Amino acid sequence: MMRFALFGSVHPKGNTAVIHQMLAALRRRNAHIAIDQHYYDFLVAMPESPLCGSAVTDAAQDAQPTPDVEVFTDLPPCDFAISLGGDGTLLKTASRIGSRQVPIVGVNMGRLGFLADVSANDVEDCIDALYSGDYTIEDRALVHVGTDGEPIEGYDCALNDVAILKRDTASMISITASIDDEHLATYLADGLIVSTPTGSTAYSLSNGGPIITPRTGVLLMTAVAPHSLNIRPIVIPDTATIKLTVTSRSHTFLVAIDGRSQKLPEGTTIILRRAFYNAKIVKRKGSNYFSTLREKLLWATDSRE
Repeated sequence: MMRFALFGSVHPKGNTAVIHQMLAALRRRNAHIAIDQHYYDFLVAMPESPLCGSAVTDAAQDAQPTPDVEVFTDLPPCDFAISLGGDGTLLKTASRIGSRQVPIVGVNMGRLGFLADVSANDVEDCIDALYSGDYTIEDRALVHVGTDGEPIEGYDCALNDVAILKRDTASMISITASIDDEHLATYLADGLIVSTPTGSTAYSLSNGGPIITPRTGVLLMTAVAPHSLNIRPIVIPDTATIKLTVTSRSHTFLVAIDGRSQKLPEGTTIILRRAFYNAKIVKRKGSNYFSTLREKLLWATDSRE
């Protein structure tokens, strides 16, 4: 019996047909199904819940799991984690898994689906591939975030990127950066993004950063709206330690880890280095990074064709 942990987006316009297909595919194989408590509450509150054969209770928190479903708040032992949503849901799934090295299958129910690349039409084929072993697992680097002061709340690693940002109503901030204790530059900007190769196609790309193929052993630093034409993105080895010290007129700034932000006082030094473990992303055989670039980002597409 294979064990699957399900995480999902609780967006009210989610594709319920995909959820029904996924649960049906797993049940046909007598898989052990465990569902994150937050997602379970969302599913049982649906008008036509994929979990309940009987009437749904008025309050989601009063619902009881069906006999073949385990509900969890702390990840139980499992063979795969399935992320049902978009790329943001997959990032949250990775944060919930942390260092436990559970491979993640991303089912796209969002818009882009660059990381979550299993389409709604391929759910059955995807489960078949997991049972037949017709897949590969890609190790993706994570960035660990530390400080010399106030600790980071919650999960302290990023699969995509770490962004140092001004607060909404603040003027631009000053970010002094060093690499392995050697001064690099002082950025006067709205912020600075440190991304993994996985995250190079996310926030960094929208700020002019380059695309870096996965499993390349580097980190990327990209300024957000720099107050200088001389500042350009820079690629450094992922064996380096990055230290960032911020000053701000508002005396605070934001650190965003895969989009989850926390306010910190100015003068705090942020310490970034590659995490000691990787995230594991499941890819079906035949999946090609460059075809995904062309399809999802319209990369190198000639609009005249």
